[in-house]
Amino acid sequence: MKKEDLRIVYMGTPDFAVEALRCLVEGGYNVVGVITMPDKPAGRGHKLQFSPVKQYALDHHLPLLQPEKLKDADFVEALRAWKADLQIVVAFRMLPEVVWNMPRLGTFNLHASLLPQYRGAAPINWAVINGDTETGITTFFLKHEIDTGEVIQQVPVPIAETDDVGIVHDKLMLLGGRLVVETVDAILDGTVKSVPQEKMAVAGELRPAPKIFKETCRIDWHQPVKRIYDFVRGLSPYPAAWTELVQPDGESVVVKVFETEKMEAAHQLAPGTVQTDGKNYIRVAATDGFIAIRSLQLPGKKRLKTDELLRGFRLTEEFKMK
Repeated sequence: MKKEDLRIVYMGTPDFAVEALRCLVEGGYNVVGVITMPDKPAGRGHKLQFSPVKQYALDHHLPLLQPEKLKDADFVEALRAWKADLQIVVAFRMLPEVVWNMPRLGTFNLHASLLPQYRGAAPINWAVINGDTETGITTFFLKHEIDTGEVIQQVPVPIAETDDVGIVHDKLMLLGGRLVVETVDAILDGTVKSVPQEKMAVAGELRPAPKIFKETCRIDWHQPVKRIYDFVRGLSPYPAAWTELVQPDGESVVVKVFETEKMEAAHQLAPGTVQTDGKNYIRVAATDGFIAIRSLQLPGKKRLKTDELLRGFRLTEEFKMK
């Protein structure tokens, strides 16, 4: 079968999923339909916002479905009418068997980790938070349990010590687009030799990648410097690590922290103690040194470099972080 004859249904929602769809469309593959999340209200005006995948589909006149429930009979019937030979899932939702088992060539997923490591909703964040020096991308066939299907292909990607999650996300997104196309070609050629994850060698314990919530993102200043440094870059630029800045009168504000620097040093200060000259630097005590804050954001303000923020905000060493 030629790629022009292979009927592909593509499922995805965020920016990460647009690149692979773009590679398929621009590569001349026959994408017969796109499925994405329903529109959601966003911003102060609560206006309905299209997902990045929906916007791409509209811009390129691709048939589109936005089901509320993936088991809904009308949706399943509409999906079946597309007569897909293959379904591809990138950053979407857990699919019921009636959906993933529908096409004759199956359904494969692009996951942003080297499976079986980091199964779950936030694999890129957790790899950086945990201080890993390598992650990667995986294509695998879907089956019942989430992120457990047989692996088709993998590509490892290094994580530099200065990389934040935004940088790693973009690396994986670009490589992921190419890997999706390579996987489709391998399926077309009949050269796929998928491997059960339980037969794959894994160094160390399996680490999960659960969904990240606001409370997950709170900085614990009672941690070592390296742990806090990795935590901040693993959440930057989104959803962003945060801490409470407690003023001398006891009032506190939530501060988002985007960029830091490690300063390992012996001290007797309580974790969360602030050191500053009020002009150029903010350092916060951790258990084995200090975290120098390089970029942060106050409520209702834009993200600023530390020296920029200090020009308009009076900060003294009477303040605390908690």
